[in-house]
Amino acid sequence: MDFELPADLSAYLTELDEFIEREIRPLEQADDNIRFFDHRREDARTDWDRGGLPTEDWEALLAESRRRADAAGHYRYAFPREFGGRDGTNLGMAVIREHLARRGLGLHCDLQNEHAVVANNVGLLLMLQYGTAVQKAQWVDGLAAGTRFFAFGITEPEHGSDATHMETTAVRDGDEWVIDGTKTWNTGVHIADADLIFARTSGAAGEGRGITAFLVPTDTAGFRVEEYLWTFNMPTDHARVSLTEVRVPDSAIFGQEGRGLGVVQHFFNENRIRQAASSLGAAQYCVDRAVAYANERKPFGKPLSSNQAIQFQLVELHTQCEMLRALVHKTAWSMDTYGTFAVSEQVSMCNYWANRLCCEAADRAMQVHGGLGYSRYTPFEHIYRHHRRYRITEGAEEIQMRRVAGYLFGFMDRAVVKGVGAAKP
Repeated sequence: MDFELPADLSAYLTELDEFIEREIRPLEQADDNIRFFDHRREDARTDWDRGGLPTEDWEALLAESRRRADAAGHYRYAFPREFGGRDGTNLGMAVIREHLARRGLGLHCDLQNEHAVVANNVGLLLMLQYGTAVQKAQWVDGLAAGTRFFAFGITEPEHGSDATHMETTAVRDGDEWVIDGTKTWNTGVHIADADLIFARTSGAAGEGRGITAFLVPTDTAGFRVEEYLWTFNMPTDHARVSLTEVRVPDSAIFGQEGRGLGVVQHFFNENRIRQAASSLGAAQYCVDRAVAYANERKPFGKPLSSNQAIQFQLVELHTQCEMLRALVHKTAWSMDTYGTFAVSEQVSMCNYWANRLCCEAADRAMQVHGGLGYSRYTPFEHIYRHHRRYRITEGAEEIQMRRVAGYLFGFMDRAVVKGVGAAKP
């Protein structure tokens, strides 16, 4: 058994840090761009007169960061070399995402927009796996460069985590499909070229089969953004959309007819382990900063760190980070070795525990820093605001625990993933 990270991966982290210091940090500091990261002026990110959407200046800065990262060969790390990537692995992505988050908030990694100089571009991964030849020709280059996007329309207002009971339907009419329904939490739809809409085309409520994914252009007649849902962490780009007699051709089907739940499961499984790695990095950042401050701060004439009441709580968080890191690495490695769905149980364990741990670490860092920790002079309240969201998205932590319980108590078959089939592709 070898717990050493691959040498090329360790070397890549150094290369990545050099790139960030050389090209991203100066951009962050130029032209008062720091206003977007100085949380006392964080309003600069939000266009309050446009429904709370991100401001154009903020999104332009993120786009320039992506462009620089792509030109330097980092943005597409996870993708095959034929698409300009580095054949990155799940283990590599987990290590990189933890590393970026552990550096703290900045233009190199701002998870409010799922932004990072190494892309978490699950949309491209899905396109390569499920897209038709025509769809790939239309989408791959733009997705890879970060200049084209499609949103993800699975959740419904009346069926949050209960996806298989969706009310959105698609009915075949000749060579077309007619879609009716409502979706919520369609992230990024304001700049998306299409929305990946999941609709029931056959079967009964609750069944895994019979759900079909459709790539619906956002300018299609009958597709309407009803509102953007304001959130704990602003700005928002999370829309509720309605579809009224939306007509799309048969070629809009993404993946196979009736097998859309497999696309959903693939999206969540990949995103959950990467999300967990980011939360682990942010949690460790909070612990690191709290330890440094406890050594520096000297109330009553001695370092704060000399008090066991401070030591023990940070020791517990640090210990949990170490244990979680081992599980994240093993789980990501297992996905690379045995297949995407081979360790779904462990993916859920990593996800719910990491997101909860990050919130606890941010809260503890605030407490160690006292009044300053509660203020926006320190980043902990921002970290808490963002990672609190992760405890709900990609399946609430109760859903993750329910999945683990299903395997633990024998209600679910480890070898068969709902809507997918055999766990190993």
